[in-house]
Amino acid sequence: MSLFIGPLMRNGSMLWILLLMLCSPGMIWAQESSITPSSHETNAHTDIIEPADAVLIQRKEFEWTRHIRTTLRLPDWIDLGLEQRTRFESYDHPWRTQQTVGNGQADSSIALRSRVRIGLGGGGPVRFLFEGQDSRAYLDREPGDFRDTTTVNEFDIVQLLGSLTLHDVGEIGIRTDIHFGRMTMDFGRRRLIARNDFRNTTNSFDGVHWQMSQEKAWRIRAFFVEPVVRDDVRLDTQDTRALLWGTYLESRHIPWLQLDTYYFGLNDQRSPDGTTHRTYSTIGGRLSKDPEPGAIDYEIESAWQTGTRGATHHFAHFQHIDLGYTFTLPWTPRLVFHYDYASGDRKPGDSRHEGFDTLFGARRWEYGPTGTFGPFFRTNIRSPGWRLIVTPTAGLTVQVKHRLWHLAQSRDIFGNSNLRDTTGQAGTSLGHDIEVRVQWAFNNNLDLDIGYDHWFKGSYFDRLPASSGLPSGGNKDTDYVYVSMRVRV
Repeated sequence: MSLFIGPLMRNGSMLWILLLMLCSPGMIWAQESSITPSSHETNAHTDIIEPADAVLIQRKEFEWTRHIRTTLRLPDWIDLGLEQRTRFESYDHPWRTQQTVGNGQADSSIALRSRVRIGLGGGGPVRFLFEGQDSRAYLDREPGDFRDTTTVNEFDIVQLLGSLTLHDVGEIGIRTDIHFGRMTMDFGRRRLIARNDFRNTTNSFDGVHWQMSQEKAWRIRAFFVEPVVRDDVRLDTQDTRALLWGTYLESRHIPWLQLDTYYFGLNDQRSPDGTTHRTYSTIGGRLSKDPEPGAIDYEIESAWQTGTRGATHHFAHFQHIDLGYTFTLPWTPRLVFHYDYASGDRKPGDSRHEGFDTLFGARRWEYGPTGTFGPFFRTNIRSPGWRLIVTPTAGLTVQVKHRLWHLAQSRDIFGNSNLRDTTGQAGTSLGHDIEVRVQWAFNNNLDLDIGYDHWFKGSYFDRLPASSGLPSGGNKDTDYVYVSMRVRV
């Protein structure tokens, strides 16, 4: 894969810089989907033809009215779209060990994410897509601020791929697609492989993807890729020492018993000293029923991992349950109860590793805001909770969420904070959080997202030993707030 993609990434850097100037911060005035698209014809609501990545990601990621394309009077075989998102976010009382200053002061940031999409091929069987992205953050240079490649990734190529699509294969309604190049991917509920939405940077993969489907009845996917290694300022690269492959099957034959089954393989040998080489097999399944007024809905997902981590045997698992009901009342309220369990390592340092690895998954929509906040991960966690969702008017969604948080194993690490009590005497209580989120889509070109989260920290943070590296004031409750606006043309 590197022989094909690598030179193209390097030699295309100047083209990328010129294209991103169109949507860089100084040039912009404003700061679950079906199995597969049902047609390759133009969408009447968005004035675009299905792009090369249509079956790879959620439809909302590429469906908006192309005002700039219409203004420039481009032919049907060319697609052009620009997107810019500006988000202010701030939280107090940092808890990560690398935020050593802390002292209860706020960690504020302005995150800018600009994208450009250029598609070629129109509705033909062969199509090409370039998607560039520039992710920056400001106000994050003070000691104690949180900054890494999940917040900053300047002037880079998120997607550069070609696709071949065949409709009605064998004249029995079968569709098949082959993708090759650099791509982003969503699988199922996006818990293990996802194109990041809330996060300021995006997971990409270099390789090959294939899918076959029959309308909305079933779909099977297979892929073999190299995860792209992000760099905050230099052009991203791939590394042949990291490989990801797998298959994913979706069945929608029974509306109240939708079934997903999958296998993902990972061989990541990029660790310099070899102690964290990851060779995992992840096998899982998911049963679900979509929400509808006056009916119960549910989702059950179970994933199991086996393999090796360095010289130790790895065996871990993740379990998720949702149970919801949508009321036939004004604002169509939906109440849903959650429970998650992701295993942790019972005895760190022995010959067995049991911390679940979420691979390349996303978590914002059910665990809470990520960005510079995002304390909770699908590893070493158990969490019950509930969520209420209402839609006062078209385009306006309001959510209230409450979740309790505990470590699954008291002696294992907490998320990505690097906090750990090897004695286990600090216990498992991480506290609970309450979140309020308001999303307002004025239309498919402009939307606003506002949120507030208060994390009532548990006794774990009060009991941590001084050697754990908890920043001063990190045991106090944390307030997080953000305001985000996205413009797409």
